[in-house]
Amino acid sequence: MPKEKKQKMKKKSHKIIKIILITFALVIALVAIIGFIFFRRVNAPLRANLNASEDAVATTTAGLVKGAIDDGIYVYLGMPYAEAKERFVRAEALEPWDGVREYTEYGAISLQSSFMGMGGTDNQDNNCQNLNLWTPELNDGGKRPVMVWLHGGGFSSGSANEASTNGKNLAKEEDVVVVTVNHRLGAAGYLNLSAFDEKYKDSANVGMWDVIDALTWIQDNIEYFGGDPDNVTIFGQSGGGAKVLTLMSTPYAKGLFHKGINQSGATETVGPKLTPEEVSLRITELTLEKLGITAENIEDIQSIAFEELNNAGTEAIAQVAEEFQYESPFGGSYSYEWEPVVEGDFLPTDPVLDEGFAETGYDIPLLIGSNLNEWNFMGRSSDVSEEVVTAFKEAYPNIDEENAGSVDSMIRVPLLRTTAHKADQGGAPVYSYIFTYGAPRCTHGAEIPYIFGNVDSTSADEAMEKTMRGIWAAFARTGIPQVDGIPTWEAYTRDGGATMIIGENSELVYNHDLKLLELLEPGFDY
Repeated sequence: MPKEKKQKMKKKSHKIIKIILITFALVIALVAIIGFIFFRRVNAPLRANLNASEDAVATTTAGLVKGAIDDGIYVYLGMPYAEAKERFVRAEALEPWDGVREYTEYGAISLQSSFMGMGGTDNQDNNCQNLNLWTPELNDGGKRPVMVWLHGGGFSSGSANEASTNGKNLAKEEDVVVVTVNHRLGAAGYLNLSAFDEKYKDSANVGMWDVIDALTWIQDNIEYFGGDPDNVTIFGQSGGGAKVLTLMSTPYAKGLFHKGINQSGATETVGPKLTPEEVSLRITELTLEKLGITAENIEDIQSIAFEELNNAGTEAIAQVAEEFQYESPFGGSYSYEWEPVVEGDFLPTDPVLDEGFAETGYDIPLLIGSNLNEWNFMGRSSDVSEEVVTAFKEAYPNIDEENAGSVDSMIRVPLLRTTAHKADQGGAPVYSYIFTYGAPRCTHGAEIPYIFGNVDSTSADEAMEKTMRGIWAAFARTGIPQVDGIPTWEAYTRDGGATMIIGENSELVYNHDLKLLELLEPGFDY
């Protein structure tokens, strides 16, 4: 073959390869964009446009506060529950004030990097200890159930100021008090500096200390807002669900809440269940090394730009993931993320151990579950074997078999383990669910607008909204997730495996998907 022709063919071949690579890149970008749009839809910050009302003046232990009235619901936004005067140090109680302070605008969120549309553009500050509150009445002795939302985004991103978690409709339709909580995240919440100075003794878990301070504020103040301090339910999705498990494991949260709801919050999805102390200290060592900070100049950590701190922490975590060989759940590499640290008396044990569930959560009823297609929006759908399709049809006979290629096991398996361990304790009951409505689009976080009553769509969507909102409120009210229109919901046991499939036709099933999970996660143990 002439040399010139060979060169032309070579160029043509390179061109084809280039086109293929560009096409592949565009596909990947499209998947990322779809994921981004989803998270923006679910987690987009809500901009308040409320006018303060003299009729919405309420008492707190620190002073008088003024909120707004929105469609008959009293609303307080960005209301402080504590004050963080320094980084990596537990927040302090609020100083009392004179007069009336107005809270009708969302407050600061934690310092964080933007991820999938969460965080990024909002007002960010270390002093982010504020909450949002919606209630039907003030000072009426109503003793309403209190539902405290812990946002997702792992322990690294997100906020309480999201459109999908506006608590107005949930408060109005179910006669409950709704609270959403901002708290420190990422490096600001979990960089373990305890070895350097006594004042940093809480730094490894200062983000969770913030939540405890919020729950303490609720105990001291919620009666002024028509809520019952003896009936507080914490609930959260993804990282928020993992926060629920963490709070069920620390003795410092004992008595501050009475029920927990975990939506798709597996503590062991990335790396170990939570961060071992030796791993946290290694992350700190590497972070400070990259920043040029030693024991002699440790106070420089207070003034360094957060972006610089965050970048150093991100690099340190990546290095630790490789050193400890924490495999990414999405395959192809090692990964890790900021998480609470198992250390000292704050978190003496991991929430979910191989041999059991944290003892401090013994008397806390738990509602726990996940969505059928958790990661479908990220392109995890794939061709599957006939065997998997058959097992899927046996597990979900009323759902189209096309979902077999995107059914979640990454979150379902560790949550099944958590559920079984909680049931084995023999303490307060645990109730299991799988959300299937809208499959194959019941992805990570898809249930949130239904629970908060913020769906604006078809009549079928509104019916599902009523069901989901009602289940969550019923559990908050009584500890039993029972509403009209669904079968009698039995508590989960390891042998029985009772699980409510919440979908177009809700049904109670028993250990329905074990065969399917064994195919998707060979050798899984729960």
